[in-house]
Amino acid sequence: MIVDLRSDTVTIPTPLMRQAMLQAPVGDDVYGEDSTVNALQEHVAAMLGFEAALFTTSGVQANQIAIAAHTQRGQEVICTEGAHIYEYELGMMAAFAGVVPRFVSAPKGVPDPADIRRAIRRSVHQSPTGLIALENTHNRAGGTVQPLEVIKNTRAISLEEGIPLHLDGARIWNALATQNLEPREVTQHFDSAAVCLSKGLGAPVGSLVAGSKAFIKECHRYRKMLGGGMRQAGILAAAGMYALENNRVLLEKTHAQAKHLAEKLAEQGFEIDLERVQTNMVYINLPDAPAKLEAWANKGVRAGMMAENLVRLVTHFQITDEMIEYALEVIKTA
Repeated sequence: MIVDLRSDTVTIPTPLMRQAMLQAPVGDDVYGEDSTVNALQEHVAAMLGFEAALFTTSGVQANQIAIAAHTQRGQEVICTEGAHIYEYELGMMAAFAGVVPRFVSAPKGVPDPADIRRAIRRSVHQSPTGLIALENTHNRAGGTVQPLEVIKNTRAISLEEGIPLHLDGARIWNALATQNLEPREVTQHFDSAAVCLSKGLGAPVGSLVAGSKAFIKECHRYRKMLGGGMRQAGILAAAGMYALENNRVLLEKTHAQAKHLAEKLAEQGFEIDLERVQTNMVYINLPDAPAKLEAWANKGVRAGMMAENLVRLVTHFQITDEMIEYALEVIKTA
């Protein structure tokens, strides 16, 4: 048995998703003529409560074109320690947008809005603040969810200071499932949002960035600069539309599986912060992790290496309860 817990990006399109892709009407999206892409963009914009949205190749592309569209060269982006836009996006905010991060502490992935306020720079002797970014869920912290009160308070600061607020919502669908909220209840507090279709929702490719019409027009230009002008992309957009309409309801089960996995491993003596297991991720502090991951992999259980002696297990909708029990046995004995 193969149990792939490295990420929720390893899912395979289902037969019904493939059928939707096969039947999708397509056109040249660079000319704005792919009706399926257009429908997806309009659907996501409406879901999130924005005027417009833009289909992108990845979450990295969505975040980075948003950063570029919001900021001017030489500015700072306030983000949390361990933020994906810095840790896992290859310095693109500096290389592409010409901006640098200003980190704030984020215990369990959640910042104190007061720290965000203190991080804002106005002095002529310092790089001015051009953008504030929140990540929901927070990947490096273990898939933790941003409390709505923290988001509201951060929004109040951004409005007071006249600084745009961006949401890296790659796994916003998981956060919404945990909090039992509708998308607009969260995204109404942001100037822009990036959301992913290829993580927990199971589409093979794609993210979207959403915001005002003027903002998305600027994002379109930056997407083109990054080579993101796809042609008959409706084949991919159809998978994303199917995922949004059919796979969001599957997320709660993946959260329950992750909680069960974490609790059983904690009972076995593994070092896990159970308070961080809020969605579909389990992080383990594991001495001699590379050797242990190799032993697990030899028995068909794959896990992700996030840092030295830090291991990640991620559940997704193609993981069965039987697979979870098998993984527990392998991790216990291998």
